[in-house]
Amino acid sequence: MTTNGTNRTNRSPESLAAYIDHTALKPETSRDDIVRLCEEAMQYRFATVCVNPYWVKTAAGLLDGSGVGITTVIGFPLGATSTFAKAAEARDAIASGATEIDMVLNVGALKSGLYEEVERDIARVAEACEGEAVLKVILETGLLSDEEKVKACELCVAAGADFVKTSTGFGPGGATADDIALMRRTVGPDVGVKASGGVRDAKTARAMIAAGATRIGASASIAIVTGGTGEGY
Repeated sequence: MTTNGTNRTNRSPESLAAYIDHTALKPETSRDDIVRLCEEAMQYRFATVCVNPYWVKTAAGLLDGSGVGITTVIGFPLGATSTFAKAAEARDAIASGATEIDMVLNVGALKSGLYEEVERDIARVAEACEGEAVLKVILETGLLSDEEKVKACELCVAAGADFVKTSTGFGPGGATADDIALMRRTVGPDVGVKASGGVRDAKTARAMIAAGATRIGASASIAIVTGGTGEGY
């Protein structure tokens, strides 16, 4: 099991930045946007940048030696691609320089009660990441009942995921402190919990951390660490 985050008691801007995956996942994101994202991540010392797979190699070149990690998304944003495709996508992203993989859980399969298939889907991606990258699994909590959130978390743990994550930012709703607390209770202390979707200021970020989050996904990262209020993911 890889590291699941930072000390939850830290409150300085620098320590808050260490929780954040600085994110740019819009389809219109350009190379200039990626360059700016990486420069900001190095300036503020964010944990990682989070980019679409096409931009992983670019980000890896820009961040080489910086200590900033590179997160990318797999099976994004619906989670409904085949297990083979997800595992292959993860291996390709890792070969291009990704250090963390955020895969989308197969929500439809979960809702169909196909729990063994959901667990297998996650486990094959976990195998692709083993020893190479951190694996976070996006639950898309806005589509799930509390019972489904608990079951999804249990399957993630059984399959060997390093983190559970709330949302893609493209589905309904976003991170809530109640969901983070539920996910933390379910996965226990040794699995990370990532709050993503609608975290746009320091107050909200700290509420998520207090509820049990060990990582924050946000495009409003600079506003979070500088005391402002941002827009976006």
